[in-house]
Amino acid sequence: MGSIVTVENVWYTYPNGVTALKNVNLSIEEGPVLAIIGQNGSGKTTLAKMLNGLLKPTKGKVTVAGIDTANKKTYELAKYVGYAFQNPIRQLYEDTVEKELMAGPINLGFDEAEARRRAEMAIKLFKLEGIRTLRPSSIPFPLKKLVGVASIFTMEPKVMVLDEPTTGQDHLGISMIQNAIKTIKDMGITLVIITHDMRFVLESVDNVVVMANGEIIREGTPLEIFVDKKTMEVASLSPPQIVQIGVRLQELYPAHGGPSRTVDEEVITIKRMVKKTN
Repeated sequence: MGSIVTVENVWYTYPNGVTALKNVNLSIEEGPVLAIIGQNGSGKTTLAKMLNGLLKPTKGKVTVAGIDTANKKTYELAKYVGYAFQNPIRQLYEDTVEKELMAGPINLGFDEAEARRRAEMAIKLFKLEGIRTLRPSSIPFPLKKLVGVASIFTMEPKVMVLDEPTTGQDHLGISMIQNAIKTIKDMGITLVIITHDMRFVLESVDNVVVMANGEIIREGTPLEIFVDKKTMEVASLSPPQIVQIGVRLQELYPAHGGPSRTVDEEVITIKRMVKKTN
């Protein structure tokens, strides 16, 4: 698999004079789930909005599926990149959840039968059967988030950008999003996730891009990033607790090895250590 998105020497300055991106270069491969992390003002959301043409580079070039985004309108890029907003209210407008899920495919030119097929697939994947006839504006915020993601999924873009998908979600909602991500990945859709949820990053993504002050300062796997103290300090981020525990145990007991990605994995590691010492 090759690159589905390339960002080349991209700068972006807002009309108020704030430069949000500074000579950013990034290649996003087809397949792996990518998270872009950093504090507010780091440039991660600005970069994400470059991918579907919501913003155009002040300087540099963004290419998606071989298409220069500078030459296309956002609606023309919708078949290639779908963007699920942090606040789902910005994208939900139909009378029912079912109609909301059909709207995207219909806007892309598909007939009603195909739009309904895609909507049914999304309803099953995101477990929305119980709310399919409800007005999106009337359902609780966590469900609005799920419907927002599902409405992008039905357009079957090559890339899906999810902006803070776990915000406002309880444990069940996060679990549903994690399961959906696995299914979407298996379907060949590349996922780019903007998030402050470091535990979610650790458990759910393959690769991480860290941003600070409008620049990419590090790329790697979640564990590679989270054990890099310097990178985390520059980005003003804290690794998940399970990583902090694993790092400390490794310092105390070298046989422990590196930190784990989940509590269950850490328990297995500790049990293995105890068994060896007995």
